[in-house]
Amino acid sequence: MCSDIIPDAELDCVGLYCPMPIAMTKEEIEKIEVGQVLKVEADDPAAEEDIKRWAKRTGHKVLEFKKEGTILTFFIKRIK
Repeated sequence: MCSDIIPDAELDCVGLYCPMPIAMTKEEIEKIEVGQVLKVEADDPAAEEDIKRWAKRTGHKVLEFKKEGTILTFFIKRIK
């Protein structure tokens, strides 16, 4: 399954566990411009709720979320 969203940056957090995926996502989103999209892949089950909650709390938008096997993929748009 392939998304039609073309990310401006990608972050691979596969094999990392809490709090690394969320900490690295926060760090990477600050490197892109407002309006750009960050693709994050993780396999930590906690990342699904952690990243969704973080995006909501910080005002960024999860454009798409998908789960394929153990891989969680997020497309997050930087809002501010």
